[in-house]
Amino acid sequence: MQKKSIRNYQLLFFSYLCNRMKEFVISEAKAETAVLVGLITQQQDEAKTKEYLDELEFLADTAGAITVKRFTQKVQGPSQVTYVGKGKLEEIKQYIKQQEDAYYDWLDAGSPVPEGNGEVPQPVGMVIFDDELSAKQIRNIEAELKVKILDRTSLILDIFAMRAQTAEAKTQVELAQYRYMLPRLQRLWTHLERQGGGSGSGGGKGSVGLRGPGETQLEMDQRIIRQRISLLKERLVEIDKQKTTQRKNRGRLIRVALVGYTNVGKSTMMNLLSKSDVFAENKLFATLDTTVRKMVIDNLPFLLADTVGFIRKLPTDLVDSFKSTLDEVREADLLLHVVDISHPDFEEQISVVEKTLSDLGCAEKPYMLVFNKIDAYTWTPQDEDDLTEPTRENISLEDLKKTWMAKVNEKFETRNEKWTPTAPLFISAKNKENIDELREVLYAKVRELHVQKYPYNDFLYTVED
Repeated sequence: MQKKSIRNYQLLFFSYLCNRMKEFVISEAKAETAVLVGLITQQQDEAKTKEYLDELEFLADTAGAITVKRFTQKVQGPSQVTYVGKGKLEEIKQYIKQQEDAYYDWLDAGSPVPEGNGEVPQPVGMVIFDDELSAKQIRNIEAELKVKILDRTSLILDIFAMRAQTAEAKTQVELAQYRYMLPRLQRLWTHLERQGGGSGSGGGKGSVGLRGPGETQLEMDQRIIRQRISLLKERLVEIDKQKTTQRKNRGRLIRVALVGYTNVGKSTMMNLLSKSDVFAENKLFATLDTTVRKMVIDNLPFLLADTVGFIRKLPTDLVDSFKSTLDEVREADLLLHVVDISHPDFEEQISVVEKTLSDLGCAEKPYMLVFNKIDAYTWTPQDEDDLTEPTRENISLEDLKKTWMAKVNEKFETRNEKWTPTAPLFISAKNKENIDELREVLYAKVRELHVQKYPYNDFLYTVED
């Protein structure tokens, strides 16, 4: 009887977890309105905060939400209680109330069609914070604002859950979601104080083997989640074994992996080079599952892999969960680091990718820097009488090319690499600009690595003179 009640409780609890996960997911049927919140600190100035909120808005748009307002606050650091100060939290609360009042006034007026370019008032559905929130912060903010509260991590997890297609990706995302939820778990039913309690013989309420001080409901909830996490880890170990076997069966071929920040054009480049049909879209994290294709340039066959993109503040749990996917990066012989040169902050994106590669133990791998989207690059000439240092917006594409050529040469002069560094390439995968040059350089680099790794292995194809 006791086992049956525990089983029923587990079913109820998993039903609750499913509902909680749905709360993290933004509805696709009807776009929800969102308010973004970020901080301006000594480590993050106003310009940097704006860039981060721009990216957060892009994430929200990818998830299906419409951003209607941004709030920022200059502070020394985030509040341990409510992330922002009490005054700023009250300001956000008043804005939410104003939007809700305007919406109900519009309904009471018979839902009239707005004049001109006016928009129908919408209540705020959620508030999204640009940093990861603790369980305490989420509880306090929810109690004050009375709307759905998301942080950057939960928003990224939402997008990953929406994009996951294969069983492997779904398992990885589910594992990351449970890891995120575990420290933020709240009591479900306060009237269930104990499970399996009771003491003594004869009159105790506990079953045989379950007597004792009992287990609090929160502890049982955590135990159930940990059991689920253990099960998902076991599944991923099996998947990892299958993937490892597949990689071993690929023969003596050089492996090339496309890496880079999310939405820099890796999948478009993959389709162009390998003539495949990998899903590509102007959204963040359009690709979650690693796609591997066999390519042949002239007489040289090799493998090309498209991997998941990186992003600032990528959740650690997500990186751990996607270990089997990122193994394609670890086992690659050559990394093609794709960069969106049209992005105003592409240099920081390069740093984020290099930091992530370093965390994965791939910092010393041979790699090529490929600047994509030169067709979208824009710049404004600096006035002749302006003696200030030119900014990124004042540098022409030609000057930028020379700058990065020098940077790459300087970087490799200090690293004593065993392989020859390659000058950065500048292409447009969308307009197919400089693709022939990319193929030529890629061929030369793969051939160099092939001869080093397989000195006694002839190429599989011959080219007649």
